[in-house]
Amino acid sequence: MQRHKPQTMIRNMFNHEHVITKTADEQLQVERNVKEVYDNYRRLTKVIENFPLLKREDHIRYLMNSIVYLPRTYECLDSARTWLCYWSLHSLSLLDHLNKMDAKVLSSMIKFLGKCQSPTGGFGGGPGQLPHLAATFASVNALCIIGTEEAYKCINRQTLRTFLWSLRSPEGAFSMHIDGEIDIRGAYCALTVATLTDIASVGLFAGTAEWVKSCQTYEGGFSGYPGMEAHGGYTFCGVAALVLLQKLHLCDSENLLRWIVNRQTRFEGGFQGRTNKLVDGCYSFWQAGAFALLHELLMRESPPDQFLFNNTALQEYILICCQHPTGGLKDKPGKRSDLYHTCYVLSGLSIAQTSLGGKSLVLGPAENEINKTNFVYNINPHSVLKAKTYYQHRDIEEESNAQVIEM
Repeated sequence: MQRHKPQTMIRNMFNHEHVITKTADEQLQVERNVKEVYDNYRRLTKVIENFPLLKREDHIRYLMNSIVYLPRTYECLDSARTWLCYWSLHSLSLLDHLNKMDAKVLSSMIKFLGKCQSPTGGFGGGPGQLPHLAATFASVNALCIIGTEEAYKCINRQTLRTFLWSLRSPEGAFSMHIDGEIDIRGAYCALTVATLTDIASVGLFAGTAEWVKSCQTYEGGFSGYPGMEAHGGYTFCGVAALVLLQKLHLCDSENLLRWIVNRQTRFEGGFQGRTNKLVDGCYSFWQAGAFALLHELLMRESPPDQFLFNNTALQEYILICCQHPTGGLKDKPGKRSDLYHTCYVLSGLSIAQTSLGGKSLVLGPAENEINKTNFVYNINPHSVLKAKTYYQHRDIEEESNAQVIEM
């Protein structure tokens, strides 16, 4: 690869301008680690054709083992157990293994998620825990990925609607839980669960687009709350929320594009989450996903033939620097793999492989290609369509039954 010729790599390395700060030192250390990995890669390409390879079977084994058993280090995520379900299921879906899973295992996951549903609406991170919008997002996504009648019926849409209304602020923002913090994640999570389950209404999201727009910063990205720093995860939430509201035109797209193109690191090839921060594999989705959503707006003007980031560089970073030898994906060289990064690094890989002009963009052999993800919901596109169709038909059936009773 031309990008990893020694002279090109040196030219793209961070220039500290003879001023070593803690931030500069951390950046240089990351680049040294990444350079070592890329140097080994160049040596391997001389003896192994079609490299780099996606270690698909290793990742599947890691994920399947995680469904049955998690190490003690995951104890700190007791309030995020619904997220563990979503991260595992979506990763397996991307790797085309979901249809090979035992139906009993999927049914047990549905029953577990049902225990996490609060009688007052929404889902908590675990059984008996406070309902939370983030946990509700993860639970609804997980159930829609499974996509069975049992999974769909697990969601109580009436109490879910009540729960969403209880979190809404007068200006159209949403808190993450009762008396909790208000930030842009709330708007995004509320919109996704409401649109997937067909309980969205004009009144529920009145003013939401305008509030989300107020979170766009002078840099161009979006912050969690008006007046704060632009951040990759919050930017994705803001852009996706505006797409769902069909109000993407409200944002300053030129300034947003300027900010986001500068988040792809020149040397590593992956994305950073904020200005002057380190590369992190999870932003492979958060930033690339925002590019994919922004493409919809750009298409109305002068449509580019591919997403406006270096998809080859991102795939190189993912396949060479983010795969753990024993399975799972990670933040960067020197880190351990975990379910969170496995999910979002694979999601970013899926977007990087997405072709807009029919030409294959898959780096390495054809076997490296993974399944597509919906850019807004980050679950399989078929799962989105199937869930929406199911709940829309349920509404029609419920209305029809109500009419029969009235007659």
